[in-house]
This record gives sequence, C-alpha cells and structure tokens, in this order.
Amino acid sequence: MTFRALVPGQRSSVLLGGPHDDAPVLLFETDELLIEAPNWSLDGRTLYLNGNGRLWALTVDDPTAGLTPIEFHGLPELNNDHVLDPDGEHILLSAMDGHIYRGALTGGPVTKLTADDDRWHFLHGVSPDGTRIAYVELEGFEHPGRLAIAPAVEGGGPVTVLDTGDGHLDGPEWSPDGRWLLCNTEHFGTAPGHAQLARIPDGGGELEQLVVSDTVDWFPHLSPDARLASYIAFPAGTIGHPADLDVEVRLASTDDWATPLRHYPLFGGQGTLNVNSWAPDSSRFAFVAYPITR
Repeated sequence: MTFRALVPGQRSSVLLGGPHDDAPVLLFETDELLIEAPNWSLDGRTLYLNGNGRLWALTVDDPTAGLTPIEFHGLPELNNDHVLDPDGEHILLSAMDGHIYRGALTGGPVTKLTADDDRWHFLHGVSPDGTRIAYVELEGFEHPGRLAIAPAVEGGGPVTVLDTGDGHLDGPEWSPDGRWLLCNTEHFGTAPGHAQLARIPDGGGELEQLVVSDTVDWFPHLSPDARLASYIAFPAGTIGHPADLDVEVRLASTDDWATPLRHYPLFGGQGTLNVNSWAPDSSRFAFVAYPITR
C-alpha cells in the first residue's frame, strides 16, 4: 500500500502550542518520514504518531533520540486515526482494512473492536470510562459520514447511530466529563464542504454549533481540564480536509470559542491535528506542519 510521503525539500515538523506560546515551539523535525496526528501519553513522556502505515513513539524530553516503531502482531497497516485508551496503557487504532483495533502501547497482539458489517469505521473517540468508542461510519466514500457509538469489545457490539442532521460529520470525541460529543459537521454549512464545529449530548439530542466562521473548521479537541480547545481551520471553500494547504491551528477558551487565544498559521492540513494531542496537564498540545523549502 502506498502512503503519503514527503516531497523533495519537505519536512515533518512536530510543534507544540498552548496558552503561553505566542508562536509554536519546534520539538522534532525529520525529512525522512511523513508523520501525522500526535497523541500525548497520559504520563506526559511520549508522543505517539503514525507514518507509513505504522505507529511510532517520540520521547518528549529527548526528541533527539528520534522515532521508535511500535511492533504490533496481526495489525493491518494504519491510517492516522488513533486514540489513547483512558487506562494509559493501550491505544485504539483505525486500520486500512476499515476496522478499529486495540493494542498495548508496548506492542504485541491486537484485538479487533468492530464487526464485519460492510461499513468503514474511522475512530476518533473513546468514552472517559473506556467502555465505548465513537467513530465515523461510512457505507462508502460517496456517502456522508455518520456518528456511530459502539461498545469497545472484541468483535463489536450493538451500534447506535446518532441523528446529526444533513451533511458529512467527522472527528467525534467525548468531552472529559463524558456529557458531550464534539465534532465537525457540514449540517450548519453555508456552502458545500463548509464544516463547522459542533457538539451533541452523549446519547443524542440537539446538535449545537460552537462557533460560526467563514473558514472550514475541523477536529475540535478539548484539553483534559476542559478549559481550552484546539482545532484546525482550512481556507473557505475547502472540500474535506486535504493535505498541503496554508491552514491555521487555533487555540480557544471553551468559554469563548469565537475569540481564539492563539493563531498558528502553517503549511499542512491532513495529518496536522486529526486526533486529540493535549498534554495531560492541559498546558500544551502537539501538531504537525509540513513545510517545503523551495
């Protein structure tokens, strides 16, 4: 399988941002591998990223040590949707066969969590108690994504699809208190592809728009203390969440989504901020840029 790769002169730059960072802080950079979508470990020591169909670990305190691959047994090649298990010892992973798996952060065997139901399953959230997963369910790529909830058990279980109205939905993940599912959706959009940030009560209910903007906004991620949120803004008119665009990573207070605290413009998009990447102390979050030296 062919995965995204860096073009000549391009780099993967792992950056850190937060309420005290006027500009992003460079943690790690490589011109050898296109890496995506960092998760920050619950002990604060490691970032987990994917690249070339595999999962990699990067030590936060010693990034010069480079990337270490995690060896799983029986796991198909991965995409960039992965979420840490609340136990801090496991990770849930979306694979290119359309299924979701669970494995230890140390590697080894994996367990498949989704049923063979002729659907694509793109993981984005795990409930705070670790018992359920939230994912985007697709009958085919010509159909809009739907918000599906299922037990986090081997082979899957009864699936609940929440009514989120018209338009494609993506990036569903729980708030730290478990009361809400945050997402981006085209339901409120004013043009094709015009995704906006929203939330819906756990269990279903009215979809609530979090911020009204002219940009195409994706992947809202709450900090563990629920006081801050990060998301990525694509240019107006963007369809989906493509790679290699001038985009902006934004940091906002959850008390005032409409007035971002920080704006981090960069060259990126797909892979920059697909999953929750907040540090456990809520001080910073990680993201990836893909600058090209011309």
